[in-house]
Amino acid sequence: MTIKVLLLEDEELVRSGIRMILDSDPEIEVVAEGDDGAHAVELTDRYRPDVVLTDVQMPKVDGIEVTRRLTGRADPPSVVILTTFDLDEYVYAALRHGAAGFLLKDTPPRDLVAAVRVVGKGEAMLSPRITRRLLTTFATGAAGEQARSRLAELTPREHDVAVCLGHGLSNGEIARKLGLSESTVKVHIGHIMAKLDAGNRTQVALVVHDAGLTDQDA
Repeated sequence: MTIKVLLLEDEELVRSGIRMILDSDPEIEVVAEGDDGAHAVELTDRYRPDVVLTDVQMPKVDGIEVTRRLTGRADPPSVVILTTFDLDEYVYAALRHGAAGFLLKDTPPRDLVAAVRVVGKGEAMLSPRITRRLLTTFATGAAGEQARSRLAELTPREHDVAVCLGHGLSNGEIARKLGLSESTVKVHIGHIMAKLDAGNRTQVALVVHDAGLTDQDA
């Protein structure tokens, strides 16, 4: 299955470089690109990408607004934020709005391709180590009680799976750790997302982090 990508980046040289890297993989097709997020919805409707790679800071409509517009739609693509800095309050805001994760612009080509393939298949969020550090930097204590209350709705097994998601584990890693089949893990994740009203795995991870559970062993 080909993973279709919409690329939004205002720096032409950066955009061309990313496109060249992605086009080198036979499983990835950059179906459209733009230098601003103003036409993100229109391009998404026209080309139906699986993944939208968007710069976090663009002149007219930035990556946060792109994320908000796209993730609120039916059957949205996975939105991945491109940023220069790994600790960026704008990236944190985008994650809150439903972005699947983020990539640094200096990510090695092999890792960039691998990340797009992974998120395009809905398997795992990106850069779990850096994402956890980002959350630790920008999370507020006020969210903790609310997060713990939301997690109380989960069954014990769903809670275990949610904590694994908070550590950025893939379905296969969760299955091996908890002694489950991958299909069972997928069912649990579906239930967790429904109970937490989460649009993707990253939003589940945010709740787990706010509840203070990412300090537990993965």
